[in-house]
Amino acid sequence: MSRPRLRHAVRGALAALLPLALLGAATGPARASAEAWTAPVVSRVETTDPVVFLTVDDGWFHDPAAAELLLDRRVPASLFLLPGAYAYDSGYFHRLLDHGRVRVENHTVGHPDLTTLDAAGQRAEVCGARDAHLAEFGDGPRLLRPPYGAHDATTRTAARACGAKAVVTWTHDLTTWGGWTPPAPELKAGDIILLHFNETLEQDLERALALADAAGLTPAPLREYVPE
Repeated sequence: MSRPRLRHAVRGALAALLPLALLGAATGPARASAEAWTAPVVSRVETTDPVVFLTVDDGWFHDPAAAELLLDRRVPASLFLLPGAYAYDSGYFHRLLDHGRVRVENHTVGHPDLTTLDAAGQRAEVCGARDAHLAEFGDGPRLLRPPYGAHDATTRTAARACGAKAVVTWTHDLTTWGGWTPPAPELKAGDIILLHFNETLEQDLERALALADAAGLTPAPLREYVPE
């Protein structure tokens, strides 16, 4: 190839590469910045520690026996509460917070499917619950569980804007509803177990703890295992 043709080929190659380089420089930081403003979705924790995580949703049924189990056995649990569920009897949860190993987390104000709301509606639900928890318990939630596990990109943004470091779903739902008991899974390290404050919470906690023990796993505080 002659020198003029070689120079022309080099210039053409450089001209083709330059826009790609500029695009990378422009989009790289922007993409990183966008990710920083959205919360990750966590359905199980990647860990080699022999631990599982117990989470309990809603808070409407205040079973004294379930509270005693959590207190007597010093069980770490994440309570994803609705403000209305503790408004009429907040002492039940204050006792668990003051004497147990539980943390109160975010489950929205009114338990809607967040994906049916626009950005302002999602933020009102998530930030509203955060503010109510902070006012009642003096400790702001750091994890968000979207009702029904339903979430979208807007949920992740609202979660971060309202102080949550993660949107948390679950690995196994072990809640007994009516006469139906879910099948017993083989638990693995890092699994997140979903329970509810209903009439069978004490039995469901007993079952979850027995399954964890059979698998050689110990309940651990979820908030401490979810990175910032």
